[in-house]
Amino acid sequence: MGIERGQYVLLYHSESAKYLVSFIPNKALHTHLGIVELREDLEFGDVIKSSKGKLFYVLRPSTSDISMKVRRTTTIIYPKDAGWMILEAGVGAGSKVIEVGTGSGALTIILAKIVGPNGKVYSFERRPEFLENAKQNVEKAGLAEIVHFELRDPAVDGFGVKDADAIFVDVPEPWTLAQAAHDALAGGAAWVSLSPQIEQVKSTFEALRGAGFVRLKCVEILEREMLVRDVGTRPKERMVSHTGYLVSARKVKNA
Repeated sequence: MGIERGQYVLLYHSESAKYLVSFIPNKALHTHLGIVELREDLEFGDVIKSSKGKLFYVLRPSTSDISMKVRRTTTIIYPKDAGWMILEAGVGAGSKVIEVGTGSGALTIILAKIVGPNGKVYSFERRPEFLENAKQNVEKAGLAEIVHFELRDPAVDGFGVKDADAIFVDVPEPWTLAQAAHDALAGGAAWVSLSPQIEQVKSTFEALRGAGFVRLKCVEILEREMLVRDVGTRPKERMVSHTGYLVSARKVKNA
Protein backbone atom coordinates (compact mmCIF):
# COMPACT_ATOMS: atom_id res chain seq x y z
CA MET A 1 0.00 0.00 0.00
CA GLY A 2 1.36 3.43 -0.96
CA ILE A 3 2.28 6.07 1.58
CA GLU A 4 -0.30 8.82 1.99
CA ARG A 5 0.55 12.44 1.41
CA GLY A 6 1.57 14.11 4.68
CA GLN A 7 2.32 10.82 6.42
CA TYR A 8 5.55 10.65 8.42
CA VAL A 9 8.35 8.61 6.87
CA LEU A 10 11.75 7.73 8.33
CA LEU A 11 14.48 7.72 5.68
CA TYR A 12 17.18 5.59 7.27
CA HIS A 13 20.75 5.15 6.10
CA SER A 14 22.39 4.76 9.52
CA GLU A 15 21.98 6.04 13.07
CA SER A 16 24.01 9.08 12.07
CA ALA A 17 22.02 9.67 8.89
CA LYS A 18 18.27 9.31 9.43
CA TYR A 19 15.58 11.79 8.48
CA LEU A 20 11.98 12.10 9.62
CA VAL A 21 10.02 13.73 6.80
CA SER A 22 6.42 14.38 5.90
CA PHE A 23 5.77 12.55 2.63
CA ILE A 24 5.18 14.77 -0.37
CA PRO A 25 5.26 12.94 -3.74
CA ASN A 26 8.29 13.81 -5.87
CA LYS A 27 9.87 15.82 -3.07
CA ALA A 28 13.69 15.89 -3.07
CA LEU A 29 15.56 15.73 0.24
CA HIS A 30 19.07 17.20 0.15
CA THR A 31 21.51 15.42 2.49
CA HIS A 32 25.30 15.16 2.85
CA LEU A 33 24.91 11.67 1.34
CA GLY A 34 23.25 13.00 -1.78
CA ILE A 35 19.77 13.92 -2.95
CA VAL A 36 16.99 11.50 -2.00
CA GLU A 37 13.91 11.67 -4.25
CA LEU A 38 10.55 10.51 -2.90
CA ARG A 39 8.77 9.01 -5.87
CA GLU A 40 4.99 9.10 -6.06
CA ASP A 41 4.40 5.33 -5.61
CA LEU A 42 6.70 5.01 -2.57
CA GLU A 43 5.88 2.25 -0.05
CA PHE A 44 7.24 1.39 3.38
CA GLY A 45 10.10 -1.05 3.09
CA ASP A 46 11.32 0.37 -0.21
CA VAL A 47 14.97 1.20 -0.78
CA ILE A 48 16.02 4.49 -2.40
CA LYS A 49 19.46 5.17 -3.87
CA SER A 50 20.63 8.75 -3.40
CA SER A 51 22.37 10.79 -6.09
CA LYS A 52 25.67 9.70 -4.51
CA GLY A 53 24.72 6.02 -4.63
CA LYS A 54 23.96 5.71 -0.90
CA LEU A 55 21.06 3.45 0.16
CA PHE A 56 18.19 4.85 2.21
CA TYR A 57 15.49 2.56 3.66
CA VAL A 58 11.91 3.79 3.82
CA LEU A 59 10.70 2.89 7.32
CA ARG A 60 7.65 3.48 9.45
CA PRO A 61 8.80 5.83 12.21
CA SER A 62 8.31 4.69 15.76
CA THR A 63 6.50 6.86 18.30
CA SER A 64 9.95 7.38 19.82
CA ASP A 65 11.26 8.69 16.48
CA ILE A 66 8.42 11.19 16.20
CA SER A 67 8.64 12.41 19.80
CA MET A 68 12.42 12.88 19.65
CA LYS A 69 12.24 14.84 16.37
CA VAL A 70 9.73 17.49 17.47
CA ARG A 71 10.73 21.13 17.12
CA ARG A 72 11.99 21.91 20.61
CA THR A 73 11.54 25.06 22.63
CA THR A 74 12.10 23.13 25.88
CA THR A 75 13.77 19.97 27.06
CA ILE A 76 11.63 16.89 26.45
CA ILE A 77 10.79 13.70 28.32
CA TYR A 78 12.91 10.90 26.87
CA PRO A 79 11.29 7.66 25.65
CA LYS A 80 13.04 5.66 28.40
CA ASP A 81 11.22 7.76 31.00
CA ALA A 82 7.92 8.05 29.12
CA GLY A 83 7.67 4.27 28.83
CA TRP A 84 7.95 3.76 32.57
CA MET A 85 5.51 6.59 33.27
CA ILE A 86 2.86 5.16 30.95
CA LEU A 87 3.18 1.62 32.30
CA GLU A 88 3.11 2.85 35.89
CA ALA A 89 0.01 4.95 35.19
CA GLY A 90 -1.78 2.01 33.57
CA VAL A 91 -3.32 4.05 30.76
CA GLY A 92 -4.32 2.67 27.38
CA ALA A 93 -6.82 2.98 24.56
CA GLY A 94 -9.74 5.17 25.57
CA SER A 95 -8.11 6.65 28.69
CA LYS A 96 -8.67 10.24 29.74
CA VAL A 97 -5.38 11.74 30.89
CA ILE A 98 -4.04 15.09 32.03
CA GLU A 99 -0.62 16.47 31.13
CA VAL A 100 0.86 19.45 32.97
CA GLY A 101 3.79 21.22 31.34
CA THR A 102 3.10 20.72 27.63
CA GLY A 103 6.58 21.97 26.74
CA SER A 104 7.44 21.00 23.16
CA GLY A 105 4.68 18.37 22.95
CA ALA A 106 6.88 15.25 22.85
CA LEU A 107 5.05 13.50 25.70
CA THR A 108 1.75 14.87 24.36
CA ILE A 109 2.33 12.96 21.12
CA ILE A 110 3.18 9.75 22.97
CA LEU A 111 0.10 10.02 25.20
CA ALA A 112 -2.19 10.75 22.24
CA LYS A 113 -0.87 7.68 20.42
CA ILE A 114 -1.49 5.57 23.53
CA VAL A 115 -5.06 6.70 24.32
CA GLY A 116 -6.10 6.71 20.67
CA PRO A 117 -9.14 8.30 19.02
CA ASN A 118 -11.49 7.15 21.78
CA GLY A 119 -9.37 8.74 24.50
CA LYS A 120 -8.46 12.32 25.37
CA VAL A 121 -5.35 14.19 26.46
CA TYR A 122 -5.90 17.44 28.37
CA SER A 123 -2.62 19.35 28.14
CA PHE A 124 -1.89 22.42 30.28
CA GLU A 125 0.90 24.97 29.75
CA ARG A 126 1.66 28.38 31.28
CA ARG A 127 3.83 29.74 28.46
CA PRO A 128 1.93 30.74 25.27
CA GLU A 129 5.02 30.41 23.04
CA PHE A 130 5.58 26.83 24.26
CA LEU A 131 1.92 25.96 23.75
CA GLU A 132 1.84 27.26 20.19
CA ASN A 133 4.93 25.25 19.22
CA ALA A 134 3.52 22.11 20.86
CA LYS A 135 0.24 22.51 18.98
CA GLN A 136 2.12 22.62 15.69
CA ASN A 137 4.13 19.51 16.60
CA VAL A 138 0.98 17.59 17.55
CA GLU A 139 -0.79 18.69 14.35
CA LYS A 140 2.14 17.51 12.23
CA ALA A 141 1.87 14.13 13.93
CA GLY A 142 -1.83 13.95 12.92
CA LEU A 143 -3.06 13.79 16.53
CA ALA A 144 -4.67 17.20 17.04
CA GLU A 145 -8.20 15.79 17.43
CA ILE A 146 -7.17 13.77 20.49
CA VAL A 147 -5.57 16.64 22.42
CA HIS A 148 -7.27 19.55 24.18
CA PHE A 149 -4.78 22.34 24.94
CA GLU A 150 -5.21 24.86 27.74
CA LEU A 151 -3.16 27.98 28.47
CA ARG A 152 -3.58 27.89 32.23
CA ASP A 153 -1.77 27.46 35.55
CA PRO A 154 -3.69 24.62 37.23
CA ALA A 155 -1.90 25.26 40.53
CA VAL A 156 -3.84 28.54 40.67
CA ASP A 157 -6.99 27.89 38.62
CA GLY A 158 -7.43 24.11 38.89
CA PHE A 159 -7.87 21.76 35.96
CA GLY A 160 -11.59 21.93 35.23
CA VAL A 161 -11.40 18.17 34.55
CA LYS A 162 -12.91 15.40 36.67
CA ASP A 163 -12.38 11.63 36.93
CA ALA A 164 -9.20 11.53 34.87
CA ASP A 165 -7.44 8.17 34.68
CA ALA A 166 -3.93 9.62 35.21
CA ILE A 167 -1.95 12.82 35.42
CA PHE A 168 1.53 13.35 33.95
CA VAL A 169 3.46 16.22 35.51
CA ASP A 170 6.61 17.89 34.14
CA VAL A 171 6.98 21.29 35.82
CA PRO A 172 9.65 22.78 38.11
CA GLU A 173 7.36 22.73 41.19
CA PRO A 174 5.17 19.62 40.92
CA TRP A 175 4.24 19.72 44.60
CA THR A 176 2.09 22.83 43.97
CA LEU A 177 -0.25 20.65 41.88
CA ALA A 178 -0.85 17.84 44.37
CA GLN A 179 -4.25 19.03 45.63
CA ALA A 180 -5.53 20.12 42.21
CA ALA A 181 -4.47 16.72 40.83
CA HIS A 182 -6.30 14.91 43.63
CA ASP A 183 -9.46 16.86 42.77
CA ALA A 184 -9.16 16.03 39.05
CA LEU A 185 -8.36 12.31 39.27
CA ALA A 186 -10.72 9.37 39.62
CA GLY A 187 -10.39 7.23 42.72
CA GLY A 188 -7.30 4.99 42.54
CA ALA A 189 -5.95 6.89 39.51
CA ALA A 190 -2.25 7.59 39.04
CA TRP A 191 0.06 10.55 39.45
CA VAL A 192 3.39 10.34 37.60
CA SER A 193 5.93 13.14 37.45
CA LEU A 194 9.52 13.85 36.43
CA SER A 195 11.92 16.07 38.37
CA PRO A 196 15.64 16.56 37.66
CA GLN A 197 16.59 17.21 41.30
CA ILE A 198 16.10 15.06 44.39
CA GLU A 199 15.06 18.10 46.46
CA GLN A 200 12.06 18.45 44.16
CA VAL A 201 11.20 14.81 44.79
CA LYS A 202 11.24 15.28 48.56
CA SER A 203 8.86 18.24 48.36
CA THR A 204 6.61 16.32 45.96
CA PHE A 205 6.42 13.29 48.26
CA GLU A 206 5.43 15.50 51.19
CA ALA A 207 2.71 17.27 49.19
CA LEU A 208 1.31 14.05 47.71
CA ARG A 209 1.01 12.41 51.13
CA GLY A 210 -0.74 15.49 52.46
CA ALA A 211 -3.19 15.62 49.54
CA GLY A 212 -4.32 12.00 49.84
CA PHE A 213 -2.02 9.88 47.69
CA VAL A 214 -0.55 6.50 48.62
CA ARG A 215 1.90 3.98 47.18
CA LEU A 216 4.50 6.65 46.52
CA LYS A 217 7.57 5.52 44.61
CA CYS A 218 10.64 7.16 43.06
CA VAL A 219 12.92 5.57 40.44
CA GLU A 220 15.61 6.57 37.97
CA ILE A 221 15.90 4.94 34.54
CA LEU A 222 19.29 4.60 32.82
CA GLU A 223 19.68 3.48 29.20
CA ARG A 224 22.87 1.93 27.84
CA GLU A 225 23.15 0.70 24.25
CA MET A 226 25.36 -2.23 23.24
CA LEU A 227 27.76 -2.28 20.29
CA VAL A 228 27.08 -5.69 18.73
CA ARG A 229 29.93 -6.66 16.37
CA ASP A 230 31.59 -9.80 15.03
CA VAL A 231 34.44 -9.19 17.44
CA GLY A 232 34.49 -6.94 20.48
CA THR A 233 30.81 -6.65 21.45
CA ARG A 234 30.62 -4.23 24.36
CA PRO A 235 28.66 -1.30 25.81
CA LYS A 236 28.84 2.04 24.02
CA GLU A 237 31.06 4.68 25.59
CA ARG A 238 28.10 7.05 25.92
CA MET A 239 24.69 6.42 27.44
CA VAL A 240 21.47 8.22 28.30
CA SER A 241 21.98 8.41 32.03
CA HIS A 242 20.35 10.91 34.39
CA THR A 243 17.45 12.77 32.84
CA GLY A 244 15.20 12.93 35.89
CA TYR A 245 13.73 11.21 38.91
CA LEU A 246 10.34 9.62 38.26
CA VAL A 247 7.64 9.73 40.93
CA SER A 248 4.43 7.73 40.96
CA ALA A 249 1.50 7.68 43.38
CA ARG A 250 -2.16 6.67 43.57
CA LYS A 251 -5.13 8.73 44.68
CA VAL A 252 -7.30 7.50 47.53
CA LYS A 253 -10.50 9.17 48.66
CA ASN A 254 -10.34 11.38 51.70
CA ALA A 255 -11.57 9.73 54.89
